[in-house]
Amino acid sequence: MIPITVVDVRDAESLVVEVLRSGAIAQGPMVKRFEDAFAAVSGTKHAVAVNSGTTALVAALQVLDLQPGDEVITSPFTFVATLNAILEAGATVRFADIAREDFAVDPDQVTAAIGPRTKVLMPVHLYGQTADMGKFAPLAAERGLHLVEDAAQAVGASFDGRRAGSFGVGCFSLYATKNITTAEGGVITTDDDQLADRLRVLRNQGMRARYQYEVAGHNYRMTDLHAAVGIPQLEKLDALTAARQANAKRLSDGLAGTPGLTLPAVLPGREHVWHQYTVLVGPHAMLSRDELAAALTERGVGNGIYYPKIVFDYECYRGHPLIPEASTQDFPVASSVAAQALSLPVHAKLTESQVDTIIATVREVLGA
Repeated sequence: MIPITVVDVRDAESLVVEVLRSGAIAQGPMVKRFEDAFAAVSGTKHAVAVNSGTTALVAALQVLDLQPGDEVITSPFTFVATLNAILEAGATVRFADIAREDFAVDPDQVTAAIGPRTKVLMPVHLYGQTADMGKFAPLAAERGLHLVEDAAQAVGASFDGRRAGSFGVGCFSLYATKNITTAEGGVITTDDDQLADRLRVLRNQGMRARYQYEVAGHNYRMTDLHAAVGIPQLEKLDALTAARQANAKRLSDGLAGTPGLTLPAVLPGREHVWHQYTVLVGPHAMLSRDELAAALTERGVGNGIYYPKIVFDYECYRGHPLIPEASTQDFPVASSVAAQALSLPVHAKLTESQVDTIIATVREVLGA
């Protein structure tokens, strides 16, 4: 089986052993080292490490002092952590439809959704390409709104030369399958000194110093062990990204013209880091999306459906007081994409032979 992702963190062994031998494995100097490296990668003054990407989103919203009834506008086509974080922060969720070209929430649809209680715009940089930050950043500034970037899948991605996470408050995931991983972990990036300070206090049970409590806080800390896993990957991020980009180009070249298949595009001014290579299996394809997924699995080509439904289209969210009643029909683009999206392997560990096999297998089963 050609896997949809490969986790290889063997380069971290020496740093992990260093932490173990030190006897200090909780948040400490290795986390600070990781934060400094991440801030350099994101082009921001601050990077605040936490224990998950979901925590990053929750904490980012918590320090914005949202009040009951305040609204966050985001994408209906995203991983459930986006929605769960908004709910945990106590905000009301508003959705706007996505743009088919980049799978991200459409700025024009967001503009139409802004109301008197809107406080935060939360675009999701999906699959490794940013949302249209050339529109979102000015929109947030003009309307006096906070801009929180769900950049969980976009470490190293950029828009017009600016890295994801540098336009507002950036929230990254370092889960095992991400381009950069600490097994579990997250990072919040910002240029705001006061916000960064509040985040660091919040993550440490609200303590400025030992037993000096300033807010009702939480344990959001990252450990030095997790940071040690991530540091070597940050050092070779450019090489890892280049490998993914090369694999994506070969996939696009080889799959061009496959009947019924829409290939992902790198939009002008954006650097795509290819967390996922996601195609759309249209209604005129020989097989449906689910049939193609099954055929590829049977032939040894791993694949994934990210995501099979609009994020709120689950029983546990029906009637939730912080999710105004909405229908999947209100988001036709997101609904269509959820029914057609299929991700193929693009990770940095693919061999040329494996990429050739992926291309040949997809073309064969779709009659190309």
